[in-house]
Amino acid sequence: MSTQQDPGPAQSGLFRTKNVEQSIRDTEEPEYALKKTLSALDLTVFGVGVIIGTGIFVLTGVVAKQTAGPATALGFVVAGVVCALAALCYAEFASTVPVAGSAYTFSYASLGELPAWIIGWDLVLELALGCAVVAVGWSGYVRSLLGNAGASLPDYLSGTQNGKFGFDLLAFLLVLALTAILVAGVKLSSRITGIIVAVKVTVVLIVIVVGAFFITGSHYKPFIPPAEEATAGGGLAAPIIQLMAGYTPTNFGVMGIFTAAAVVFFAFIGFDIVATAAEETRNPQRDVPRGILGSLFICTVLYVAVSLVVTGMQRYSQLSVEAPLADAFKSVGHPFWAGLISFGAAVGLTSVCMILLLGQTRVFFAMSRDGLLPRTFSHVHPKFGTPYRSTVLLGVLVAIVAGFTSIEELAELVNIGTLFAFIVVALGVIILRRTRPDLPRAFRAPLVPWVPIASVLASLWLMLNLPAETWLRFGVWMVIGCVVYFVYGRTHSRINTPR
Repeated sequence: MSTQQDPGPAQSGLFRTKNVEQSIRDTEEPEYALKKTLSALDLTVFGVGVIIGTGIFVLTGVVAKQTAGPATALGFVVAGVVCALAALCYAEFASTVPVAGSAYTFSYASLGELPAWIIGWDLVLELALGCAVVAVGWSGYVRSLLGNAGASLPDYLSGTQNGKFGFDLLAFLLVLALTAILVAGVKLSSRITGIIVAVKVTVVLIVIVVGAFFITGSHYKPFIPPAEEATAGGGLAAPIIQLMAGYTPTNFGVMGIFTAAAVVFFAFIGFDIVATAAEETRNPQRDVPRGILGSLFICTVLYVAVSLVVTGMQRYSQLSVEAPLADAFKSVGHPFWAGLISFGAAVGLTSVCMILLLGQTRVFFAMSRDGLLPRTFSHVHPKFGTPYRSTVLLGVLVAIVAGFTSIEELAELVNIGTLFAFIVVALGVIILRRTRPDLPRAFRAPLVPWVPIASVLASLWLMLNLPAETWLRFGVWMVIGCVVYFVYGRTHSRINTPR
């Protein structure tokens, strides 16, 4: 394999790249080397563990009732296709650059340091918010189960609700417990995740198999309900495409399927986290693509099946938006299955929270090892082989955020961050194919550049359907990130300093 030569003066600019060989050499430094323990099965379990969460237990009913009716199944297919296009790009990159950091590391090798910093900064926020929000959702399910058992927590320890300030003790303790598990080792994390995933996949299969016996064919008619113009939001609440071009997304009808896809996309967030564990995989060139594509395929099939069952059990217009799967079983006189689904949801959210935290710490670790963040956070534990300093720091911060955060409109902010990462990775595949055609690629995305271009366009379309307010918040976070980069990251970068 040939080695990329130092490009000279260009390395002093904002778009200086870190060549692939150097990224791989950095993973071999004993003080900063992560332990390689994961297999393709571990990665697939991680992927399924983080993808199957609030999306399948909540969004299915919300979208069916308000946006697409029984055609919600097609909305999941569309969202799955968008993710599949991105997954092919992630799989190629992960097999070529098997280094922690996912989209951040890929961007550094192809687009340059400033774009890499921006995407890393974006991922840190996305995964932190996602983890905190999921922890709060988990807390809500557990409090509900406690209530069914006749127990309860004081209001001031149940989080901020209905404008009343409080501290969410359960969410706080969950994140701290998961932080301790991640410090103890990624293999231990994968075993615990495997148990949790087995439970919630079993619950999902129960929904599909048992629910199939209560399907009423007339509930599918019409499968694609007549189109209705969506109530146009005003000002910053309106989708950005509406403000730019006057296009108003519709509910129901054929275009309602695409509107639904933009919403249920949140249910697929997480498969890219598999790529952040590439450096801890025994055979990353083979196993990471399998983990990414395998987990995405499994979850897409389960999502489509669940949406078909739930809209067949209960008329879409009558579905609940709080707990649609559980309430669908109640509507046919089977509360036992409804309780089991609620239990599965609570258990399932535990693995989602853990893997989001895992992904965030690996991105932070990679940025620290490159000098863009203080290098003290890239030291690994001498016994466990995990980035314990960054894990503890971020775990405590996310626990505090989860303790004081109420669930509101954060899903859109997580969505835009993920879609932005998809676009960057797709562009990176095209660029690296041109600049480094000599690199060995254990997995090659098909039809390059057309598949990456399709991924960019599909991701951009979903981004344009998000509210302008989300774009504004995202822009503010990016501006803060640029300030941090120019004040600290640029001058402390290892590319900028002699090794």
